[in-house]
Amino acid sequence: MRRMIPTTFTSKFQGAVSMNAMRCYVSEFISTFFFVLAAVGSVMASRKLTAGDVTGPFSVLIPAIANAFALSSSVYISWNVSGGHVNPAVTFGMAVAGRISVPTAMFYWTSQMIASVMACLVLKVTVVEQHVPIYKIAGEMTGFGASVLEGVLSFVLVYTVFTASDPRRGLPLAVGPLFIGFVAGANVLAAGPFSGGAMNPACAFGSAMIYGSFKNQAVYWVGPLLGGATAALVYDNMVVVPAAEDDRGSSTGDATGV
Repeated sequence: MRRMIPTTFTSKFQGAVSMNAMRCYVSEFISTFFFVLAAVGSVMASRKLTAGDVTGPFSVLIPAIANAFALSSSVYISWNVSGGHVNPAVTFGMAVAGRISVPTAMFYWTSQMIASVMACLVLKVTVVEQHVPIYKIAGEMTGFGASVLEGVLSFVLVYTVFTASDPRRGLPLAVGPLFIGFVAGANVLAAGPFSGGAMNPACAFGSAMIYGSFKNQAVYWVGPLLGGATAALVYDNMVVVPAAEDDRGSSTGDATGV
């Protein structure tokens, strides 16, 4: 038994550095870059259009619409390659559910984080009259409350991802990403004024890195990762019919056989 452990890890690591896996990481980089550019850029655009008024309805409405459209498109363009995670919380949920290996998940995270930083860097360089915005907690909320809220939002998002990628539903390719974008936009509308409605550790990390402040950064990691893991466990162990175990293995995301 002791000999099988390193052999299993070695095979998983080799799978994580195969050419097929590399295509997945490039796909995750491109889709995450596009999403973060649109999500963070929309906040900057709303400030420009509203003359810096961050309390008006458009300061939430514009980013919510951008999040919905950008996430739908980003997930769609990488759906058949990497599974369209675009979010470390989704990747973590997939790893917890056993749909991707831990080494693969780590490489996914690396691609997503680098893409987010690069997208925010592009915004910083091109929009010189504004600072890259970071996710902030409202004054009436505690860090714990914000983390719980982000966790609940991420649970809903990741649960939707698992549902949309379930092959038994027989949904057309474009429908799944559309629903994922819808729930992301709705979550931003609901929580934007309180915690920012990030639901995405990579997005929060990239903007914080370029802005130069990691205040309350744990909120946007602990909450989403726990929410994503819980969604994966609930869907795979409480919702999915056990007889469908074989079907689950062919789910699109990890889709890539990584």
